[in-house]
Amino acid sequence: MGLLTSYPAIRLRGDYLAITLLAFGESIRIIGNNFTPLVGGTLGVQVPDPLSFLPGELRFAIATIGLILIAAAVFVFSEKMIRSPLGRMLRAVRDNEVAAESLGKNVSQIRIKIIMVSAALAAIAGALYAFYVGGTIAFAYDRASWTFWPFLMILIGGLANNKGVIIGTLLFVTLRKFIIFFKDSFQGFVPFDVVWLDFLLLGVILLAVLLYRPRGIFAEKSTPTISSKDNEHEEQKFLKKIKNFFS
Repeated sequence: MGLLTSYPAIRLRGDYLAITLLAFGESIRIIGNNFTPLVGGTLGVQVPDPLSFLPGELRFAIATIGLILIAAAVFVFSEKMIRSPLGRMLRAVRDNEVAAESLGKNVSQIRIKIIMVSAALAAIAGALYAFYVGGTIAFAYDRASWTFWPFLMILIGGLANNKGVIIGTLLFVTLRKFIIFFKDSFQGFVPFDVVWLDFLLLGVILLAVLLYRPRGIFAEKSTPTISSKDNEHEEQKFLKKIKNFFS
């Protein structure tokens, strides 16, 4: 899916690329909601629990450990990628696309690669979420919850900063739970239904972050990169550690 998405978008830049990808995501949601064979239409589809044969407490423990390991693997992969030659090219394209092209970099190929990688990571997250809730239904994946709120998590923590994204996500989830828990107390004090209070306040926070702290809590710092040979050596060491951990 990431590969199919990348081809129409490789010649677009900046805001136009973002608009195209948003429109594509919304189109898929509408198709999924109206085309029953895809994901069950308006009724959705149930996703079986792969650990249903285990007792409750053991199932929860194994699922938690599995999620932590997957999250750690994705984090390590992301850190390795931004320190690799590919990560260096990504920053070059982001900062000055014309300069990157003048140095002989194939910007279109770089975009295809990063869209494919991003789509793969998003697919992993989506599959895990489907297992968590026990099913999937297309219209539940609205743009606010699945595009703008993750964008706010990244903005709060810091752009181009994997550690900042973790902190931003924790702060966002905590803040939203806090608002949802106490918003009924504001009924009668605000001129609208408090059911929308979390969306309103989080939208205000998004605007405030964009205006006053666009680089997030942890601003991007220069990232040391390594050669392809050294990167391969580091990957072998990491895989060896994982193997020793499970042996």
